[in-house]
Amino acid sequence: MNTANTMFDRFKVSFQKGDVIFCEYEPGDNFYLIQAGRVQIVKIMGEIEKNIAVLQPGEVFGEMAILEEAPRSATAIALDPVTALEFNQENFEILMQGNPQIALKLLKLFSNRIHDQKRKFMILTLDDVEAKIADVFLMLAEKEPPSDTDSEKIEFKTTVDDIAHWAAISPAKCREVINHFVNQRRVELLQDRIVVKNINDFARFVSTRRRRQEHQ
Repeated sequence: MNTANTMFDRFKVSFQKGDVIFCEYEPGDNFYLIQAGRVQIVKIMGEIEKNIAVLQPGEVFGEMAILEEAPRSATAIALDPVTALEFNQENFEILMQGNPQIALKLLKLFSNRIHDQKRKFMILTLDDVEAKIADVFLMLAEKEPPSDTDSEKIEFKTTVDDIAHWAAISPAKCREVINHFVNQRRVELLQDRIVVKNINDFARFVSTRRRRQEHQ
């Protein structure tokens, strides 16, 4: 993708650290492919601003404005000096016609990003912190199903900080909840990985908490 990007330098834009690239709810007709730097995606839920993701070079953001012709669903902020390729509907059509191979790669990125975004929003809509963390493990399990389909035990090569990031809670609170799961013998916390002993138990747990929340 990096070699191909050099063909589209006319679409290159730059942002300084702390710049708001776009705001939630404002109209949008362009999207970005990050070449350098990190971009934070945040969303207002209730009265709280929650971190959705920190995107790295090679990732796409803002694509929903093109795909759904809807207002921005979140705010994008440059965490570092950022260089990106900026596309709108018009020049994306030019890209698709002139270089369909790159366009296909971007469409695949779009598909993955839309799924990931909707899945992360599902986690954030949970009020219960334990259910949020359990749902993060379910999300990870969906991406990396166990090699033994009969096994309910799954090892995740991830950290407490990663889980906290996806659940949009503090690392300290996340460690507290995971230690609680450890004491319940539902989770094993190792130096380089976290083992969920029964992923189906977490699925039932999250489903129960989600139904309870819907009926409150």
